[in-house]
Amino acid sequence: MEIDEELVHRLVDEQFPQWRELSIRRVVPGGWDNRTFRLGDELLVRMPSADGYAVAVAKEQRWLPVIAPRVPLAVPSPVALGSPTGEFPRPWSVYRWIDGTPLGDATHIDLQDLAADLAGFLTSLAKVETDAAPAAGPHSFWRGAHPRVYDDDVQRCLTALEGRIDTAAARAVWDAAMETEITAPPVWFHGDIAPGNLLVREGRLSAVIDFGTSGVGDPACDLAIAWTVFDDAAHEVFRSRMPWDDDTWSRGRAWALWKTLLTLAHPSNTHDPEAEARASLAVLGRVLA
Repeated sequence: MEIDEELVHRLVDEQFPQWRELSIRRVVPGGWDNRTFRLGDELLVRMPSADGYAVAVAKEQRWLPVIAPRVPLAVPSPVALGSPTGEFPRPWSVYRWIDGTPLGDATHIDLQDLAADLAGFLTSLAKVETDAAPAAGPHSFWRGAHPRVYDDDVQRCLTALEGRIDTAAARAVWDAAMETEITAPPVWFHGDIAPGNLLVREGRLSAVIDFGTSGVGDPACDLAIAWTVFDDAAHEVFRSRMPWDDDTWSRGRAWALWKTLLTLAHPSNTHDPEAEARASLAVLGRVLA
């Protein structure tokens, strides 16, 4: 459905009249799971773009205030919960605006510093209490579960990519992860550690946003950035500062492989396919190295 400034204005006017005079501006690109709008200078509105993403609204409202004081970087702070209406039949959220530049748009970033800062954040996140917290499942799109949940996806992609990539090497990486089992107690994970969800200020990581796929389970899904973004030196810093065993890292590598194979086998219609393919092939090279 179309989610634009006019719709947001009507919802804010109806449900939060104290903010009806504030300007509303779309955030570009604004995300895939949610459409995001500035509300004045200090607030933002997040609107789930499909029903499958709406289940994350209550989760973020409930758990972000618990997580925030226990991690060393800023995370979104819920201010208000919007109710579904006939015009927009999903819950939605108002948050405090966090200043920062998405990592994908930032320049002059020291990847080793980034790796150290992110490792510190994820290690702290994993120590947050898990009592009554949401276990990995459909709400997290199975992040936090074993990556074998996507084995059918991977097998289809490998078949489709035969002759275009080294499918034997890719299968070896995937099969190695499939042989592991999750034996450690479940911990908090973010679920989508990607450049668009990492904010930078003055050259350093300052905030982690979008906890829609977060939950409690296996933290391997948060390790994929070691292959998708980091170079060898940053990868080593990241790994050396994280407490996870070799099997967890094997599953993290598999999560990176899964997403990369999907992107190569099914190019997105919303991005530059050629640029996306080049970037995915570069990631694949790191995964298989």
